[in-house]
Amino acid sequence: MITHLKDIKIFTANANRKMASKIAENLGVSIGEADVITFSDGEINISIHESVRGSDVFVIQSTSSPVNNHIMELLIMIDALKRASAGRITAVIPYFGYARQDRKAKARDPISAKLVADLITTAGADRVLTMDLHAAQIQGFFSIPVDHLLGVPILAPYFYNKFNKRQDEAVVVSPDLGSVTRARNFASKVNLPLAIVDKRRQKFNVSEVMNIIGDVEGKEIILVDDMIDTAGTLCNAAQALIDSGAKDVYACATHGVLSGPAIERIEKSLIKKLVILDTIELPPEKLIDKIELLPCAPVFAQAIERIYGDRPVSPLFL
Repeated sequence: MITHLKDIKIFTANANRKMASKIAENLGVSIGEADVITFSDGEINISIHESVRGSDVFVIQSTSSPVNNHIMELLIMIDALKRASAGRITAVIPYFGYARQDRKAKARDPISAKLVADLITTAGADRVLTMDLHAAQIQGFFSIPVDHLLGVPILAPYFYNKFNKRQDEAVVVSPDLGSVTRARNFASKVNLPLAIVDKRRQKFNVSEVMNIIGDVEGKEIILVDDMIDTAGTLCNAAQALIDSGAKDVYACATHGVLSGPAIERIEKSLIKKLVILDTIELPPEKLIDKIELLPCAPVFAQAIERIYGDRPVSPLFL
């Protein structure tokens, strides 16, 4: 039960309007009235058309492509709500852009994920709700509370239902060493063994598969990752697995960035089905037959309800 008397308000900019509507529907509220427009010179302007004084406000906005526009929409909306005396502002960011720039990989590199975290905090957000940050330590870049949801509890049941009576025929595979923890968590939920693709990245968005660690011969494969960007890693891994004797390759990820040649690569690849969450709103031309979207609005709605009711969010991580 909700113990305080503040009303709840849901606002959204332009990145996730469909998801925002589904979240609001799950909560039994309507989307707040606001205009988000871009002037001819590229400046963004936001007008809030209802009172938010003292309200518990949730702003839903993925910082996906066009990344910089969507970040500015989020920052300006938070600023507008703060200046309108909102009681508490939670930035709900299903997909957090710049998350891959979380450290200095070489001399004189920026740490852009930290900069974006500082901007969101400075704009006036009181807390952040997000899902599957590329690097979990990004939570520490914020000086405000961060609730970090996981995509595995949504993705795992899909494959558990598919393979639950033939566990001896399938293997969960991590496409690289960095995704092993996520893949191991996934494997435990679907009661399947784990294998790893070892790769060496030569340059940005280009990867070379080296070898397979684990037994995949004659098995149906479930590749598990946090995001699919240009799909090079994923498609190369699928090819290497088939070359190593795998029977079929399925893949899943939380975030379908799908930039550049991703769709063409996936269509031509040996991947039988790619299952992703709708943290990023995809245009119709990217919704090819090989891609299946699973909704994450119900989980975000539960998290928002728990935050609003001052109850723990941690049960949603299980």
